[in-house]
Amino acid sequence: MTAQQLVRRWAWVGTFVIGSGLYLLVLAVLTDTGNPNLFPTMILLGALVVPLTFVMFAAGRSGRWLIDGPTLGGSLLFGGVVGVVVAGLLEYDAMRKLGALPMLGVGLIEEAAKLVVPAILVLFFGHRYRHSIGGGIVIGVAVGTGFAVLETMGYAFVALLQSGGNVGAAEQSLFIRGLLSPAGHASWTGITCWGLWRFAVAPSGKRFLGFLGMYAVAVALHTTWDGIGGRVTYAIVGVISIGLLLVGLRRAQRDDSRVPALT
Repeated sequence: MTAQQLVRRWAWVGTFVIGSGLYLLVLAVLTDTGNPNLFPTMILLGALVVPLTFVMFAAGRSGRWLIDGPTLGGSLLFGGVVGVVVAGLLEYDAMRKLGALPMLGVGLIEEAAKLVVPAILVLFFGHRYRHSIGGGIVIGVAVGTGFAVLETMGYAFVALLQSGGNVGAAEQSLFIRGLLSPAGHASWTGITCWGLWRFAVAPSGKRFLGFLGMYAVAVALHTTWDGIGGRVTYAIVGVISIGLLLVGLRRAQRDDSRVPALT
């Protein structure tokens, strides 16, 4: 392993250390001064640090550094925004027409909404991205991370408002949801994109069914997470989710090693 590959493999450590340091610095200044202008910065950093660390971890284990920085950042930002907007619109329409939306419906809608940007990349920019299954998984992790970060920011902001500006309430929401996000949206979208890119790289009826199966697995994990809840459920679903994602990255590393890297 070259020095460059070693740095890329362990870049997640630096991301976590620097991000955590910035968050603690902002939190300390906010606590000391009570300046409300720092609330948005605290919420952004608190929601972003752990999920972004997980993105860097996944990218460093995808076999090669298959996704460039702009694509990774764009997937996180645009994938997250588009996913949240599409999911919010569909869930609103479904609840208005059908009444209470069951957890299964939420899982189906959100996991599909997060595939909008990855599907666009596969369909319209396939010459650049379709060659690498590992790259597709990392794109999925980035999109799921963007979705999770925006959700976490929303929950933290609501907690801040409902508590009358209590920083501790927002901090607790940021800590819990930020810590759990890699085992949730990031892993679920990565798993689904594993199936999507396997089909895109070598289209066949069997691989299309495999993609549908992985989407169904992601929906089932999502539904179990939301529907049952609790520490035991989060632990079990989290281990399964991250475990499946790591299996996908390992297999993608093997498959992508047979394909010449693009230069």
